[in-house]
Amino acid sequence: MGLKEFIMESRRVLRVTKKPTKQEYVTIVKVSGLGIMAIGLIGFFITLIKQTFLG
Repeated sequence: MGLKEFIMESRRVLRVTKKPTKQEYVTIVKVSGLGIMAIGLIGFFITLIKQTFLG
């Protein structure tokens, strides 16, 4: 991809995008927070199991 194609593609993407509404932003924050918590819980349980059975 050349520089000219990259610039044209970037302009197209910027025209399509929009600023999220407050409701969309709140939803994104909630989903992201739940994802972070889920990954943390999985890591916690893996560490707990490892220490219980191997430690």
